[in-house]
Amino acid sequence: MIRLEAVSKSFDGGETYAVRDLSLRVAPGEMLVLLGSSGCGKTTTLKMINRLIEPTAGAIEVGGADVRVQDAIQLRRSIGYVFQGIGLFPHMSVEENISVVLRLEGRPKGERRNRARELMELIGLPPDDFGPRYPAGLSGGQQQRVGVARALAADPRCLLMDEPFGALDAITRDGLQEELLSLKGRLGKTIVFVTHDIFEALRLADRIAVMHAGRLEQIGRPDEILRAPATAFVKELFERPARQLAAFRDRN
Repeated sequence: MIRLEAVSKSFDGGETYAVRDLSLRVAPGEMLVLLGSSGCGKTTTLKMINRLIEPTAGAIEVGGADVRVQDAIQLRRSIGYVFQGIGLFPHMSVEENISVVLRLEGRPKGERRNRARELMELIGLPPDDFGPRYPAGLSGGQQQRVGVARALAADPRCLLMDEPFGALDAITRDGLQEELLSLKGRLGKTIVFVTHDIFEALRLADRIAVMHAGRLEQIGRPDEILRAPATAFVKELFERPARQLAAFRDRN
C-alpha cells in the first residue's frame, strides 16, 4: 500500500538531514507505528507520504503510484490525516467539520449529512446530540474522535496519524487507543501512526519502525523488537519497558 525507497529530507541544502536513506513498506490493512524521540524524523516522514513536505531524494508510492506524479491536493484528499492538535474549525458544527472534505469535493448536501451521521455513530457520538455542537463544547477526547471521523469522511485508502492522543490524559488516551484498534478491525484501513510513547507503540502496532537521528534503526513486530533489538539504541530504548512488561505479566 505504501512504499518508501531510499527517502531523504534535508531542509538546509544537504548540510544536515531530518530523514536519511529511509526504506520501508506498509502492507494493506497494517498499522505501522513510527516510534522515536522528538526530532528523529518521524513526523517529517509522515508528511512526505502525502506531500505536505517534498522529499529531497528517494521515491514514495501510495497504492502503487508515485506520489510525485499525482496532484498534491487530490493526493491529500485521498489520504486521511489526524493531527495531535486536532485542528477542528471552531466556527463549524461537528457535522460540518466531519463533512468539510466532502463539501470541497462538491458532494451533495444530503450525501454529506448522511456520511457525517454515519461516522458519528461509528465513533460513538450520537448524531442528533453531537451533530449541531461546536468544538468548544466538546471534551478533548470528543474533539479527537471528530478529528478521526473527519479523516475517514472521504473513505480514504489509508490514514496518517501524527501523535493524535499525545495531548490527552491517560484515561482518555487509553479509551481512544482501544477505539482505534476496534475501528481498524472493522474498516481494514492502512495506518501509519507516529508516537514517542513506547507503550502506545507496543499496544497499537502490527509493526514498529524505530527511528533515531533521521535513520531507521529497526522495523519489526513488537515481540520481535522486544526479543531481539537490532542496535544498541533500540536495546536501550526498550530495556525499561521490557522489564516493566515482564513484571506486570509475573503479577498477573
